[in-house]
Amino acid sequence: MIKILVCGVAGHMGRNITQLLAQDAEAQAVCGVDLHADESFKGTTYSSFGEVSEKVDVVIDFSSPACLESEMEYCIKNNVPAVIAATGYTEAQLEYIKECSKKVAIFRTANFSVGVNLLVKLVKEAAEFLGEKFDIEIVEKHHNLKKDAPSGTALMLADSANSAFEEKKPYVCGREGMTGARGREIGIHAVRGGTIVGEHDVMFCGEDEIITLSHSARSKKVFAAGAIRAAKWIAGKPAGLYDMKDVLGGL
Repeated sequence: MIKILVCGVAGHMGRNITQLLAQDAEAQAVCGVDLHADESFKGTTYSSFGEVSEKVDVVIDFSSPACLESEMEYCIKNNVPAVIAATGYTEAQLEYIKECSKKVAIFRTANFSVGVNLLVKLVKEAAEFLGEKFDIEIVEKHHNLKKDAPSGTALMLADSANSAFEEKKPYVCGREGMTGARGREIGIHAVRGGTIVGEHDVMFCGEDEIITLSHSARSKKVFAAGAIRAAKWIAGKPAGLYDMKDVLGGL
């Protein structure tokens, strides 16, 4: 049985994780880290990583970038792999994650949905095929409580499209005023409203035709299930930085 610590256990995603693990025959949530307690979670909830006493095999983190340093210190000290599922990290924090992955196994992706990761592959293939003759625009939509914009998934999709070009395209997040004629950029636009779980549209706009590749998540459980799948996969793995392509066999 794989023992999992859930960071952000009292949050929306943390509750989804613990609910799915309660029905899992291969893994279980033994404890959590959160400033708030979740009465539905039967394990112990600690307010910091320094208080954790249980021996765990993997950390799943759906909290916030503020927890990163203490989480990494705990994982490196105890040689516990981490599945980082939070978003909104700065460039410096992303570099810090890379450095930490030299000492402990870290799994990080902007989106744990199998469908989204397939979309990432399709976007790259479309960009390679269509080339410079098609403008690329990305529209992402999320619920009104999401803190960061654009979404990490939108940036992952933009990076995938951009990997098809030798001369990289700049990103433009939203447009306002007299911006002039469009250049080579990849446009990224964020919508926030209601309880939208997550929708991403990648538009390839050519002369007299538009090709749109889309993904729509109907429940946050798809992300929780993906994170648990990653946790099972990374348990016992050597130090390194892994992502969904590793779990899905090179998708």
